[in-house]
Amino acid sequence: MDIVFYIVAALCLLGGLAGCILPGIPGPPLAYAGLLLLQVTGRQPFTVSSLIFWAILVVVVQLLDYLTPLWGTKYGGGSRAGKWGCIIGTFVGIFLFPPWGILWGPFAGAVLGELMAGRDTGVAFKAGAGAFAGFVFSTLLKVILCSYFIFLFIHSFF
Repeated sequence: MDIVFYIVAALCLLGGLAGCILPGIPGPPLAYAGLLLLQVTGRQPFTVSSLIFWAILVVVVQLLDYLTPLWGTKYGGGSRAGKWGCIIGTFVGIFLFPPWGILWGPFAGAVLGELMAGRDTGVAFKAGAGAFAGFVFSTLLKVILCSYFIFLFIHSFF
């Protein structure tokens, strides 16, 4: 039975890594589920405190995934309209224009929000660039965390 858990855990970890990029797949939670599946096998390679710490990391990274584009918009000089545009653009991009919409939605939303608020084109594009940078940063965090989980999985066999 352990072999089934190993296979499903490996699939969860690989799916989690793919979910860092693909919309609709919660990458870090799926990869964490893979670690939990490994834990229920006869191996039990992780301590409870490690699992709790990683669960907290997953929650933090998931929250940052939504917040960093907003912070990027603010850092890029965006106004409240730009932040709302970023939020709306993110959701529109995810659901209406996958997979590229998740990449360009925050940028386009922030730019359109700023332009609709009457801001200068240069300021609007700077806010959009901040939203894009925030998205790239959050994606990088998710990839690093999922890659670390894959490393732990592989390391547990040696």
